[in-house]
Amino acid sequence: MKKLFFTLLLIPTFVFAQTKGFTITGNITGLEDGEVKLTSTQDQTVVASGTAKGGVFSMQGTVAEPGLYWLNMGKEQPQYLFLENASIKITGSKAALANLKVEGSSSHKDFMQFQKVFNPLFGELNGLAAQLQQTHDDKREGLMKQYNGVVGKVNTEVANFIKAHKASYVSPFLLAITAQIAEHPNEMENRFNFLDEKIKGSNIGKSLASQIAYMKVGAIGTDALDFTQNDTADRPVKLSSFKGKYVLVDFWASWCRPCRIENPNVVKAYNKFKNKNFTIVGVSLDQQKEPWLQAIKKDNLEQWTHVSDLQQWNNAVAVMYHVSSIPQNFLIDPNGKIIAKDLRGEDLEKKLCELLGCK
Repeated sequence: MKKLFFTLLLIPTFVFAQTKGFTITGNITGLEDGEVKLTSTQDQTVVASGTAKGGVFSMQGTVAEPGLYWLNMGKEQPQYLFLENASIKITGSKAALANLKVEGSSSHKDFMQFQKVFNPLFGELNGLAAQLQQTHDDKREGLMKQYNGVVGKVNTEVANFIKAHKASYVSPFLLAITAQIAEHPNEMENRFNFLDEKIKGSNIGKSLASQIAYMKVGAIGTDALDFTQNDTADRPVKLSSFKGKYVLVDFWASWCRPCRIENPNVVKAYNKFKNKNFTIVGVSLDQQKEPWLQAIKKDNLEQWTHVSDLQQWNNAVAVMYHVSSIPQNFLIDPNGKIIAKDLRGEDLEKKLCELLGCK
């Protein structure tokens, strides 16, 4: 169970020179005299600054496109501002900084709507995630059910927000920060494609497009990426040459103890389903050939195909599939689509029984 932290600092802000910029005027009752500045939420770069006197201040600057920034007012708690190149007026009081009134920025208006809808849901999710990490008894199942229920609500609200704000820069921002609980990368991509072309072609849009492309690699329901790598006899083997079969692409290494412990389960599954249109392609993250070959023989893995470029974690196929830990596997159907992943122990046999039958 991964701990979730919904942060508003995931998307970098970009600043370039433009002919038209922003002008911010502020009047905050009770604010102490001193420096006021706008900084990037990503790296704290100052994009504009001014001096408050009697609660009144002004700042000017330029941003490449609307994005989220910190409004820093001396020693006070920084406040979020979804900034754009416009004339913006900020009013309020020191006693209620969280309720500052921002006028002139349509992007910030959308951001306020985002906060109203999603902040309570994010708070609920993080609270449940914290409880799940500390619970190891029969209460866990109930908590997990609650957690998944809130995740469903978030995904529903994301879809609703995108439909209502397809021309807003807040929409790709929302997709980015909810990516970790998206129903599926393909669904996330569909929502991204619903956005206006201007938004998709923006800096934040391009960043999100790259994020989606990364998430799709190895995802269940996506096409398996084809590869060619040499086998133990230095003959090139192409994954697509196995099309028409169920193929388990199994990432392992001779030096990986959890992999070696898991190998008997893989052997058992292979022997049970090898005559039912099923095979395995082992991808080794070994660095030396001899230990790799010895492990294949010792663990009785000689019955199926093994490939490696002996580059350990830099193995080209592992890099392609974003493999950062082993053992790891991907089950591919006869059409070349990934239908399951990370099948361990009895789960591999159960999945194959479901697909191919056990009788």
